[in-house]
Amino acid sequence: MRVDLFDFDLPAESIALRPASPRDSAKMLVVDGAARTDHVVSELAAMLRAGDCLVFNDTRVIPAQLEGWRGDAKIGATLHKREGPRDWRAFVRNGRRLREGDRIDFGAEVTAVASARADDGSWLLGFAGDEPVELLLERAGRMPLPPYIAAKRPTDARDADDYQTMFADRPGAVAAPTAALHFTPALMTSLAAAGIAHETLTLHVGAGTFLPVKADDTADHRMHAEWGRIDAATADRLNAVRSGGGRLIAVGTTSLRLLESATGEDDVIRPFDGDTSIFITPGYRFRAIDGLVTNFHLPKSTLFMLVSALMGLETMQAAYAHAIAGGYRFYSYGDSSLLLPQG
Repeated sequence: MRVDLFDFDLPAESIALRPASPRDSAKMLVVDGAARTDHVVSELAAMLRAGDCLVFNDTRVIPAQLEGWRGDAKIGATLHKREGPRDWRAFVRNGRRLREGDRIDFGAEVTAVASARADDGSWLLGFAGDEPVELLLERAGRMPLPPYIAAKRPTDARDADDYQTMFADRPGAVAAPTAALHFTPALMTSLAAAGIAHETLTLHVGAGTFLPVKADDTADHRMHAEWGRIDAATADRLNAVRSGGGRLIAVGTTSLRLLESATGEDDVIRPFDGDTSIFITPGYRFRAIDGLVTNFHLPKSTLFMLVSALMGLETMQAAYAHAIAGGYRFYSYGDSSLLLPQG
C-alpha cells in the first residue's frame, strides 16, 4: 500500500510534552466498530466486559541515550537492541566520524568500542569493563524520550518516573510501552472489581519504533527486530480466556505485536522467546487479540498503519480527525483510545 494513504495533518500543539496527572485522568476515545464516544481512562472498566483480559508489557525503560567523545568528535548514541552481554546495537549521531575499533568515552568511566556498522547506519557498541552494562547506563545515560518530545524540551528528573509504567519490571526497553502509562493502582482495582483480568508479557521496545517510514510503499519498509517472551503458563491462561468467551485486549501496540507473533494460523497462542519484526498493515488477519488500548500515533507511522489494519483506514482517519478537533493530546505522553473492531 502507498505510505501517503496514512498521512494526516497534525497541529504541533496536539503533541503532549507531559503526561496527564493523575495518569488515569487522560482522555480516552472509544472506537467500537464505526461508533465513537468520548471518555476518560478511569472509566475503562465500564467499557469492557467481565471475563475480558488486558495484556500488558512489563518491560522497563533503561537510560539508553549517551553523549560522548571519540577524540575531538562529539558522538551521540541511542541504544536500541541488545546483541550480547556487553554489546548493544545503537543509532549514532555523527556516526560518519566513527571507524571500526574507535573507542568512545561517555564519561563517568563508561567507554565503548564501535564495530560492525550495519546497512541502516547503526553501530555495534561493545562496553568495556566488568560491571553490568545496566549499571554503566545508570551512571552515564539518560532516559530516551521520543524525538518529538526531546526536540521541544530537555529530559529532566520527572521523566525517570513519568516514562515508566506501573508494570515496568524487566529492564531492556529503550522506549516505553506508552499505552500502559495511563494505568494506576486505583484503575487496576476497579478493573478487577468488574471481573476484568490482566496478564503480562515482555517485549523490549527498540528505538526503531520511532524511525520514519522512508519507503513510498509499505512493501518496501523493513521493521527492526525486537526481543520478546511469553512463557508457557501465560500462553495457556490467555488461550483459556478466549476459550471461555472472554476477549483479549492488548494494552499497547507492543503487546499486540508480540501476541500476534506468538499465535499460529489456528489462533492458538504459543510460548515465544526470541525476536519479532512483525509489520502489520491493512489486510492482516488478527489471530490473537480482540481489541487494543493505545495512544495516538504519528502520521505515516507503522503504528498508525497497525491501528488502520485493526479498525479500517477510513474509520481511523475519522477517529483521528475527531480527536484533533476535540483537543486530544497525541503521542507518548498523550491521551488514549480503546479500539474494538466489529466481529
